[in-house]
Amino acid sequence: MSFHSMWAELLPVGRSSASGGYRRYAWTGADADCRAWFRQQAEARGLAYEVDRNGNQWAWLGDPAAGNAVVTGSHLDSVPDGGAFDGPLGVVSAFAALDELRGRGARLTRPLGIVNFGDEEGARFGLACVGSRLTAGALTVEQAHRLTDGDGVTLPQAMEAAGYDPDGIGPDPERLARIGAFVELHVEQGRALDLSGDRVGIASAIWPHGRWRFDFRGEANHAGTTRLADRRDPMPSYAETVLAARREAELAGAVATFGKIAVEPNGVNAIPSLVRGWLDSRAADQASLDTVVTAIEKAAREYAAAHGVDLTVERESFTPVVEFDHALRDELALILSGDTELRVPVLGTGAGHDAGILSGRVPTAMLFVRNPTGVSHSPAEHATEDDCVAGVSALADVLEGLART
Repeated sequence: MSFHSMWAELLPVGRSSASGGYRRYAWTGADADCRAWFRQQAEARGLAYEVDRNGNQWAWLGDPAAGNAVVTGSHLDSVPDGGAFDGPLGVVSAFAALDELRGRGARLTRPLGIVNFGDEEGARFGLACVGSRLTAGALTVEQAHRLTDGDGVTLPQAMEAAGYDPDGIGPDPERLARIGAFVELHVEQGRALDLSGDRVGIASAIWPHGRWRFDFRGEANHAGTTRLADRRDPMPSYAETVLAARREAELAGAVATFGKIAVEPNGVNAIPSLVRGWLDSRAADQASLDTVVTAIEKAAREYAAAHGVDLTVERESFTPVVEFDHALRDELALILSGDTELRVPVLGTGAGHDAGILSGRVPTAMLFVRNPTGVSHSPAEHATEDDCVAGVSALADVLEGLART
C-alpha cells in the first residue's frame, strides 16, 4: 500500500466537521479506530502484532527477543483540533518505509519494529507522553492512577472501558532492553527546514519544557451590583500574568503560553471565584527556563496581592533538556549523505516527543520533514506529499543502514 493510500485511509478518522481539526483523544472511539488501523496495517504486512502492558502498539519484522532491534514510529492521538501530521506522519511513514525496503530487496540482520505510543499529546489527562513515560519508568503507577480527565474519569477507568487491562501498567525494562535504536520521524513544528530549503533534517536536542497550573482564587459576586473597589476578582490578576509571561519570554529568548483556562462559576454576570490557567514554557537551556518561570510566578503573586486574590502554583509536568544520542545522530547524517558531500541540517526543537522520553533508556534520534508554514497543533498544519515521500525514503535509508549492521 502506498503512502498516499494509507494517508487517505487514516485522514478522516477523528476529524471534526466543524473545525477541520482532529480530536483523537486517548481511549476514545477515535483512538480505537486509529488503533484498529494500525493493527490492520501490521497484519496486512505479515508482521507480528502486540500490545504492551501500557497500551502501546507494536508491529515486528523478525524476532524482537533477539535484541538490538531498530524501532521507528510515533503516535496517532492529537491535541484538541490538531493537525493531521503531528504523530501520524511518523507512523504512516514507518509502514511506507518498510514497504520501500521490501521493494528494494533489503536484507536486514536486526529485528525491525514499528510502534504507536499511546496518549502522546496528553489532551485528555493533561500529561504528555503517558505511554512512553510509563514504559520508561518516567511515570509511576501511582501517578498514572491519579490522572483524571475533565469528566472525572481516571486513566485506569478509561483503559478498562476501552477494553484494555489497566492492572499491568508500569515500567517495561525488558521491552526497552530489546531496542538497540529508536528513530522517530516527525513533521517539523517550525520553519527551519523551509528557510534552509531542505526537505528533511535531523534533530539535535529537545528544549527543556514543562506545564504549571496557576490557581487565582477570589470571591464570587454579582457583576452588576458589586463596586470595583469591593471586588476580589481573580480575572485581572490572571490577565496581567498572561501579559507578564509574554514579556518575560521575550526577554529570555524563550516561549511561554497560557493556552488553557478554567473559570468558576463561569457566568457572564458573575465575578469569578476561581481562574485556573495552565502555563506551558520552554527554553533552549534550563537556566533560561528557570528564569522565565520564576519571573512569571513572581509577577503573578504581585498582581494577586494587589487585587486581594490568593494564588497557588503547581508544576504538573517537566521534561529536562534532551540531547539525542550523538553517535546515532552522526550515523544518521552519514547514512543520509551517502557518498556525496550533501549536508543534512541538524536542528533543535521546542516540542516534546516520545523519542525524548526514551532517550534516557535507549539510543534515540529524530528525523524532521519540512513544514512550509511552520504551523502545528492546528488544522492548518501541513507538509507537501513530495516532502512526505522524501521523508519516507530518508527513513527507509536510515532503517536499512542501521538494521543491516
